[in-house]
Amino acid sequence: MRKMTAAMKQPGSRNQAFQAGSMPVPCRPDAWVLLPALLLLSIGIVMVGSASIAVAEGQGASPYHYLFRHLVFITAGVTLALSLKVIPIAFLERISRPMLAMSVLLLLLVLIPGIGHTVNGSTRWIRLGFVNFQVVEAVKLMVIIYLAGYLSRKAQFVQSRFFDTLKPLIFAGLLSAILLIQPDMGSAAVITAIVAGMVWLAGAAWRHIFVLGMLTLPAFAFAAMEPYRLRRIVSFMDPWADPYASGFQLTQALIAVGRGELFGVGIGASIQKLFYLPEAHTDFIFAVLAEEFGLFGVVAVLVLFLLLVTRIMIIGIMAHRNDKPFAGFIAYGIGLWLGLQAVVSVGVNLGVLPTKGLTLPLISSGGSSMLMTLVAIGIVLRIKYEMDRDNVVYYRRKKPAPGAVE
Repeated sequence: MRKMTAAMKQPGSRNQAFQAGSMPVPCRPDAWVLLPALLLLSIGIVMVGSASIAVAEGQGASPYHYLFRHLVFITAGVTLALSLKVIPIAFLERISRPMLAMSVLLLLLVLIPGIGHTVNGSTRWIRLGFVNFQVVEAVKLMVIIYLAGYLSRKAQFVQSRFFDTLKPLIFAGLLSAILLIQPDMGSAAVITAIVAGMVWLAGAAWRHIFVLGMLTLPAFAFAAMEPYRLRRIVSFMDPWADPYASGFQLTQALIAVGRGELFGVGIGASIQKLFYLPEAHTDFIFAVLAEEFGLFGVVAVLVLFLLLVTRIMIIGIMAHRNDKPFAGFIAYGIGLWLGLQAVVSVGVNLGVLPTKGLTLPLISSGGSSMLMTLVAIGIVLRIKYEMDRDNVVYYRRKKPAPGAVE
């Protein structure tokens, strides 16, 4: 390493040329983020194509309608992610404060008659031309950007003052209350968990988080007492008690997972996707994947998610060690978002958690979710690019003593 450092200081070296601006800084996307994301996207394309054919034909559309739609949103998401290369993280930090008001306004906009679009009893979408956009997916990223700015400014106070720890959770509670009106309890729980996780990573005391958690618990318990949510919880505890009504979704998902065994029944050979499993190409796509690829495919997908989320969190640690707290908190938030949503989606499909309308990131067919997930990954790649551009060293190296030879 000393030889490398000395070589970098030699006149005419590439490093000095980069610093002087005479040579362009090489932009090499982080392979440990890019490779798992691309593999998950590829698996998602295959699974959406397999799981959606019967659904599209049942609606009188082309067999590849949902696959084509999926590819369109992937293309749009990749284009947006690539465009983030020219947007510095400092710009996101400057606009982080207005994100609070924008998040609330977007969620309230959905509730206005004539603007919000209702599907299956839930008003969560805004119609944009020929597509419906689920605004909560954008709100998740906006919450992360706002909270990253807040924590980068108030980190030392969050670590010691209860009120400064309380502020972000009040914000999360306000958003959750609006989401429960739509209703969307799954997204409300994810946003609350993201905020709590980021506050904890900022160094908030455990006792403060515990007290705030106990304060929010009655609100979620009250929300869970809604008749249809209560039916979901009861059916989750014993889905086989009513397998043809309240427990239908979960029992069909469990049948699909069980049929997969070790290596699955093969691509396209799933039976449960043929109108037995509701929302086979979105919320329950993991069950179809388990049926067609078996335990081997399930473990492979979980390992890819683990690699992706772990690398994003490591990039957050790198940013903090190099005095980039805002970028670090954004990486933490995105890692928590993808990790929590993947855990909830997989848990629902395996019968570990009650049914929630959450997509599996990078795999499920869902335009808004896919679009914003790819934008989030683009931001993470931008963070890593800026650290590489600034020739940041990702570890602490002792300075040599005066007069010492390197």
